[in-house]
Amino acid sequence: MGKISGQIGSVGIVAPNQRDFTTLERALFDWLQSKMPQAVDLRTDSFAYPHGAGLSHETILFDAHWAEDGVQHTRGMVIRIKPTHHTVYQHDWFIEQYRIMEALHRANATPVATPLWLELDPAIVGAPFFVMEKRIGKVPVSFPPYSREGWVKDISPVQRRTLWENAIHAFADIQSLPLSDVKFLDPDNRYPDGFEQEWDRWREYFDWARNGEVYPFLDEIWSRLDRTRPTSRQPGLVWGDARIGNIMFDDQQKVVAVMDWEAPGIGGALHDLGYWCAMSRIETEQQGVPRLEGMGSREETIALWGELTGIDTSEIEWYERFSALKMCCLAIRTMVLFPSERPGMNRYDNPATRILADMYGLSAPTPKKLSSC
Repeated sequence: MGKISGQIGSVGIVAPNQRDFTTLERALFDWLQSKMPQAVDLRTDSFAYPHGAGLSHETILFDAHWAEDGVQHTRGMVIRIKPTHHTVYQHDWFIEQYRIMEALHRANATPVATPLWLELDPAIVGAPFFVMEKRIGKVPVSFPPYSREGWVKDISPVQRRTLWENAIHAFADIQSLPLSDVKFLDPDNRYPDGFEQEWDRWREYFDWARNGEVYPFLDEIWSRLDRTRPTSRQPGLVWGDARIGNIMFDDQQKVVAVMDWEAPGIGGALHDLGYWCAMSRIETEQQGVPRLEGMGSREETIALWGELTGIDTSEIEWYERFSALKMCCLAIRTMVLFPSERPGMNRYDNPATRILADMYGLSAPTPKKLSSC
């Protein structure tokens, strides 16, 4: 098992590790049989990594086949393995991922893949893992960007409008889950209003990811955001990676599943809306392509989401800026895992820093002007 080689942005698998599927199938067999004692002639096949997604966790698709009471069954499954040495986040919140999906599924809040089993014993596949139902559909992948090529670009503007509206409805529906159902996200009740949890989490992340290196541009942004904290801090669940690339759709553009819950929190729903809007800019203008016809504009997204959730969005600009800063922090860590010093795609100058600089009317840092603020 080793790190995937190749550059981010190339077509294909972007999983943090690849392993031998024959070995994995053998390791899973007895475990899966213990979870399905009624299954006769159990077998598994079709092991595969998803393409164009899965940077932070090793995620593997497979199918299980068995007989029960004389009836043949097949069920698609997904194993998601806890990252150990190839980590995007310093804290993986691995158990919390599973429990969030359980809570959302139980409440029927928004479509998620049915969580099946959580296994904490690392001896089986080398790390804890969980298994969930495999949903069938299409994802607006990030590698290559859906705004530049692929099925989203190929469908009609009317279909894209339906896609966007369905995505925002599913995104907004996350807020129908009561925070009382996710108390495990703040077990010590350190954050009564939630907001500070998200701030503290990303401040700690930046300090971890920078590893003692100086980033004057980002330090200045942290100070500016701290001085202008919003008064609008409505409570709510944080998805953590709120973007259309983490939503699966069927052929009628209906939402099949909302995915990737590896950074959940209770910091308030506006953190997610800000992230969605900032990411939309990266997926369009920073890719050198216009927003696809039919996809809602920033203003339309904010208006529809606000209408559906009933949450005041008047201070959304601060949350967009904070979200862009989060992406800058993630870029620092990602460039450690997938080294790149290419102009415009490095730890200092990348799509996230350019978006953030534009939000503040500043000059983005470049390799020749790293201290520019």
